[in-house]
Amino acid sequence: MHQSLLAILLLLTAAVLAVSLARRFRLPTMLAYLAIGIALGPHGLKLLAESEQVGSFAEFGVVFLMFSIGLEFSLPRLQAMRSLVFGFGAAQMALTAAATMAGTWFGYGQGWRAGLAVGLAVAMSSTAIVARMLSERFELHSRSGRQTMGVLLFQDIAVVPCLILFPALAHPEGNLVGPLAMAALQATLVLAILIGVGQRLMKRVFDNVARHRSEELFVLTTLWLVVGLAFATHLAGLSLALGAFVGGMLISETIYRHQVEADIRPFRDILLGLFFVTVGMMLDLGFVLAQFDRLLLAVLLLVAGKGIVVLAIAMVARNSFDVALRTAAQIAQAGEFGLVLIGLAAEQKLIATDVFQVTLSAMLISMFAAPFLIDWAARLGGQMAKGDWAHKAKSIHEIAVGAFGLEKHVILCGYGRTGQRIGEFLANESIPFLALDVDPHQIKGAVPAGGRVLFGNADRPEVLLAAGLTRARAVVVAYPDVHSAERVLRLIRRTDADIPIIVRAADDTDMAKLKAAGATEVIPEVLEGSLMIAAETLIQIGVPVERAMTQARAVRARRYASLRDFYKPKEGK
Repeated sequence: MHQSLLAILLLLTAAVLAVSLARRFRLPTMLAYLAIGIALGPHGLKLLAESEQVGSFAEFGVVFLMFSIGLEFSLPRLQAMRSLVFGFGAAQMALTAAATMAGTWFGYGQGWRAGLAVGLAVAMSSTAIVARMLSERFELHSRSGRQTMGVLLFQDIAVVPCLILFPALAHPEGNLVGPLAMAALQATLVLAILIGVGQRLMKRVFDNVARHRSEELFVLTTLWLVVGLAFATHLAGLSLALGAFVGGMLISETIYRHQVEADIRPFRDILLGLFFVTVGMMLDLGFVLAQFDRLLLAVLLLVAGKGIVVLAIAMVARNSFDVALRTAAQIAQAGEFGLVLIGLAAEQKLIATDVFQVTLSAMLISMFAAPFLIDWAARLGGQMAKGDWAHKAKSIHEIAVGAFGLEKHVILCGYGRTGQRIGEFLANESIPFLALDVDPHQIKGAVPAGGRVLFGNADRPEVLLAAGLTRARAVVVAYPDVHSAERVLRLIRRTDADIPIIVRAADDTDMAKLKAAGATEVIPEVLEGSLMIAAETLIQIGVPVERAMTQARAVRARRYASLRDFYKPKEGK
């Protein structure tokens, strides 16, 4: 008992220190967890030991992650992605496995069965790493993000046939076609039942729970659904994560989506951190150093090989080069299911021990390097897109034509719900506005009189200039992506040092950063929401309306410099 408690205390201490350092240097926190596993695991200081229980808890980190990703999707959106899942995803798996099999068969003389086993293992990518990064960077619904999620979903589905295939490869005398066909039929039936029945029951379940007004019951119901759906797909031979994704997708169709997401976030982040710790524990630094040259070649072949395959498929799918590059970088690493498959291949004697060690180490190193590679590709892709003549010739021309004749207008960066509400206020005052958005659905929607909505990414200088930045009276950044908002602010300030820029933010965390980048005012959603809730609470318990609103005005007077005179208490009040 004392040993277990000491191990937990040690793990928490290391996590607090490592995550603090990662935040300090603006590195992904998953790298901190990986470093903890490497340093404290059986191949490091040997202060943490691998166990089946820890591995099981860690696996649920991926389950909760996929559930939260499912909340970002809806059934119509998933149906629209079917060509990406079964087209792009299947092509990536098949070509990566085939290329790896050819390389290991002809280049290393391992035999086609060993080559196929290694190829299918390295074809898998990390859902945990990539999905979390895309979510944090608000890129889940970008073109590259949708393609990447389509590939990851196909890989989750493909795990089951691979688990059947490996034992059959080890015993080639058995019949292979029958079990694989049965697995495909089983997967189709299970997913059809879950989606068909879940659509009818999910809203009904949460409606009944919400009537009790119990936060505890709401959280318990959410956890029950996550674990229950994961268990259902596991019983059917599918991955736990796939069932959780379907559950999140079904809840996304209800009004409870945001509350559910807030409730599961603590469980997701802690368990996902534990998953990355267990991944780090598998990396043997001694072996890496002893086989450095051989291992470096394996990592280069894995990352570059997968990257080239995905890049080629993306270009065939008529993506621009910058989008293809981002997609390739997001898929180019190995994944958690690949670790399972390579372990099964070694257990079934499909591959030799030295091949297993080299492949496993190369996969782990590729996962460790993935955040840096994705970030590099995003920056490089952005630079390429800025110099893309095709983009300038078409999109910029359309924006310039749309902005023609506009004077003293407001530029809205983003036309989601917040941007639409701002547009309504501007239209009511007969103030013209031009909104820029990259979501085709927002562009096709109804626009108030005097407003125009065009396709364009506001963090590109030529887009802002085409939108009439030099003639505009103000700019509003109406989306909560802090990284993009910083870029927009710096770009605008290079052209106009005085134009008012109002920026939307989730909370006060990044206020100083956005102000330093040039924001005239930063509006944190949490502050405004909390003020209205606090004022309404005072009113409902009997405090006079004027006194409650005076308190809210006092906070706003301290917070918003431009409205200080309006909000400060009047004489005699």
